[in-house]
Amino acid sequence: MSHSTPDRDSGPQIISEDLISLDTDLGASKEDVISALSRRLADAGRATEADALRDAALARESQSATGLPGGIAIPHCRSEAVVAASLGFARLAPKVDFGAPDGPADLVFLIAAPEGAGAEHMKLLSSLARALVRPAFVGALRDAKTPAEIVTLVNDVLAPAPAATPAAAAPATPAAAAAAPAAAAAAPAPRPEPVTPEKEPEPEEAPKHIVAVTACPTGIAHTYMAADSLVAAGERAGVVVHVETQGSSGSTPLAPGVIAGASAVIFATDVGVKGKERFAGKPVVASGVKRAINEPDTMITEALRAGMNPSAATVDAGSAGSAADEPAGSIGWGTHLRQVLLTGVSYMIPFVAAGGLLIALGFLLGGYEISGPAEDIVLSNSLGQLPDGGLATYLGAVLFQLGSLAFSFLVPALAGYIAFAIADRPGLAPGFTAGAVAVFVGAGFIGGLVGGLIAGVVALWISRIPVPQWLRGLMPVVIIPLFATLIVGALMFLVLGRPLAAITSGLTNWLNGLSGSSVIFLGIILGLMMCFDLGGPVNKAAYAFAVAGLNVNDPASLRIMAAVMAAGMVPPLAMALASTVLRPSLFSEAERENGKAAWLLGSAFISEGAIPFAAADPLRVIPSMMAGGAVTGALIMAFDVTLSAPHGGIFVFFAIGNLLWFLVALAAGVVVAALCVVGAKEFIKPGASDAELDPDVATVAA
Repeated sequence: MSHSTPDRDSGPQIISEDLISLDTDLGASKEDVISALSRRLADAGRATEADALRDAALARESQSATGLPGGIAIPHCRSEAVVAASLGFARLAPKVDFGAPDGPADLVFLIAAPEGAGAEHMKLLSSLARALVRPAFVGALRDAKTPAEIVTLVNDVLAPAPAATPAAAAPATPAAAAAAPAAAAAAPAPRPEPVTPEKEPEPEEAPKHIVAVTACPTGIAHTYMAADSLVAAGERAGVVVHVETQGSSGSTPLAPGVIAGASAVIFATDVGVKGKERFAGKPVVASGVKRAINEPDTMITEALRAGMNPSAATVDAGSAGSAADEPAGSIGWGTHLRQVLLTGVSYMIPFVAAGGLLIALGFLLGGYEISGPAEDIVLSNSLGQLPDGGLATYLGAVLFQLGSLAFSFLVPALAGYIAFAIADRPGLAPGFTAGAVAVFVGAGFIGGLVGGLIAGVVALWISRIPVPQWLRGLMPVVIIPLFATLIVGALMFLVLGRPLAAITSGLTNWLNGLSGSSVIFLGIILGLMMCFDLGGPVNKAAYAFAVAGLNVNDPASLRIMAAVMAAGMVPPLAMALASTVLRPSLFSEAERENGKAAWLLGSAFISEGAIPFAAADPLRVIPSMMAGGAVTGALIMAFDVTLSAPHGGIFVFFAIGNLLWFLVALAAGVVVAALCVVGAKEFIKPGASDAELDPDVATVAA
């Protein structure tokens, strides 16, 4: 028997009995469990491809474990393969490790949402996630005898029966009532404070409260579970916690009055907080989102202490938060600096992709010689008055000019968003200006990095200057951008511009002068960096170095770009070769399926295609990939291969000089890496289980 759903009018019910497995063995690893649940959803018509759904869930899993305290796991994803928002559920026997701090899980929900899922569907999924922090609901899942009972429990959480609730008992977070019926069975009745008729409580006697913001990269589950964990911990501590969830189902901003009256703020986020300036001056406790799930009571205690400590770290106006004297649980200077730099790089990459590929298409149509006269061709001709060479030359010039204009924003965007990551919106204007000055004086990529950091720090420093209340409104939109731009511009022009330009020029001349063993050594270094963390900070540093220096008139920069892209293609192609051709028996079923997809990902220069393999076995996979990347990087340099497009893999073959040698170098590195990983898995037995390996080795940067 199937149960009706709270979402019956908008599509199929979110869970049904055919999506549920009770007391079953779905395999020994989380990859096996996710694969089995993905097949169930696909067989039920909830997904077009089980493999695509599984790969999306495993890709999310590789970013951070989805195991939670209490024997629960919530693998989740958004994927184009998902037809309708759905839940697959398994009660496992035996339990399987999903990376929770207290051991393996026996209750697993696979939460599958369509790409671009509507707000209502996302609210249903987030309601389930919130219910999983309530002991009564979890206990009921373990006690259920049939799939029908599971369906009823879940639907009761997603669409609770209406009940008259006094206004004073309203949950502290928006939509928190979604999980209330499940908890009601075990939770004691609320104990109202006695109020004597002779004297009503005065408004000023209201207890202090805490505000919090929770957010995770996917925004489906952890965001809302962290919110309810903090609310529940606040209830245990006798303090009201108001939470703003910045997730996929939308966000209801905290009221200004609520923020103003809070004694402290908690930021439990894995991504940037939207509108952080609203919390300026509040004592702050900051951490990743999972800490709020695993240690909510500790975070509440830290926030209460911060609220009573005049020296506690506070949120600065217009800033990314105070980095000095941070409380326990907050991020350190090193981590914060890495986040700042990666923010700049990640915002820069769209300019790289758009500009670089448009330039490459311009070369395809107009030839490499189009780079010189492109501007004159575009300004002096039109579709009705074509230049010599006809339509192809004209369109090639247009594409090249478009790409060049987009590419010209590369360094300003890098500097601007580095400053943004430090000082929020007030840092944008001085940051972009610093990047533009770096380009103007010839300081290039290095100047953009330095200028962006200075712009952000200066904007942050100005924001800390005490000003009268009447002037505070002008600070983020006028005062900070004006004076920060003036200061960083003066420093770049008068002090730093020439030295940074000299460093950049010296580096360029050194690269152009490399030959023989020196250039091969550079290729080895770039290859090692590209394969070290598969999209992490080291990988992005090598990639950003290559694209920032890309110049069609500079052969050295074209060789560096070729080495970086070819080496970045090695890991997914090598893992595809090893898991689907050489020794499939050494890999799990999920890894063999990942290997099939990795052929295409590697061909398109998507290094992240190897992340599921590296996350599961980093100590044997990553060194093997680095060996292959080093071989490819060295051969690219030795064979004088060039590349004028910053992305695209083999699909931008027309932009590759010495294409045959590019393929030879790529194939050599792939074979070396594949043989190394097969040998490592065959002969080297890890001294620790996968769960004990350092998860940061295979962390993917945003």
